[in-house]
Parts: sequence; C-alpha cells; structure tokens
Amino acid sequence: MGEQIEKVSVVISKGSLDGIYPGLIMANGARAEGIEVNMFFTFFGLDAINKKRHEHIKMASVGNPGIHLATWLGGFPGVSSVMTKYMEKQMDKLDIPSLPEFVEMIADTGAGMYACKASVDLFGLDPSDFVDQVEAIITVGDFYEKAAGGQIIFT
Repeated sequence: MGEQIEKVSVVISKGSLDGIYPGLIMANGARAEGIEVNMFFTFFGLDAINKKRHEHIKMASVGNPGIHLATWLGGFPGVSSVMTKYMEKQMDKLDIPSLPEFVEMIADTGAGMYACKASVDLFGLDPSDFVDQVEAIITVGDFYEKAAGGQIIFT
C-alpha cells in the first residue's frame, strides 16, 4: 500500500463555479479523511472569499467545453445566468452547500484559508473585503512554507 497523504494545499485561481467548487470538494474530502488542508486563493479565485462577490459566482459559459455549447452561444446575454441557475439546482438536489456555506464549513473543520498578497494588492483589496474565515493575507513564499511536506492541488 502507498504512503498516506498527511497534508494538502489547494490553490484556487479561477472565479467561476466550475473553477472554485473542485478545490472546495477536494479540501472537504481531505478534511473528512483527517488530512491537514491549507487553501490559497489567488487571482479571480479571491472572489470565493470576497464578501461582496462570494454569493454571486457564476458558471463560465464562454469557452467551457464541459457544457457542450458553442463558444459564440455561451457569450449571449443571460446564458451564464441560466447555466448558473441550472448548476445550483443540480447541486441543491445533491445537497451540495452553496459556495459561502461550503467555505465556512471547510474552515470550521480546521482548514487554513489564505488570500494571496500579490493578488490582493493587484486588485486593490484589503482584509476587510474578505469573509471571516480567511486567516491571513500571505505571500507565495509564506504559502510554500505552509505547503511544505505536503501535496499541492491547483484548480
């Protein structure tokens, strides 16, 4: 049998439902298995922990081959909203929590939640912009220190 994973660090860099949920699911699964988890939100992934944006994350409908729509069709007004409502309905049927609930739930299990300092500076944000579950705004170097000895998952 292989070596047991003891720690994972999940990097979330995309700001769409289909870019954020995989990382949350991986982090939640790891915590359920007793694995230490650190989450690092960077670039548009910061939307997942941004107080003003985390309840308004949409499904990416342009250039997303997984939804089997022509790129030009995905760009029509309202398509992203329709796809978002559809996905939310499907996730609700499976009892998958909303994004804000999922972030809170994972943090409550002891996972560390961190915002990327470079991205925070790039977008002109500050600590008050983030949900309470964010422990700190850290540099990439700080993230690597937290990730040392574990696996890094980039979503």
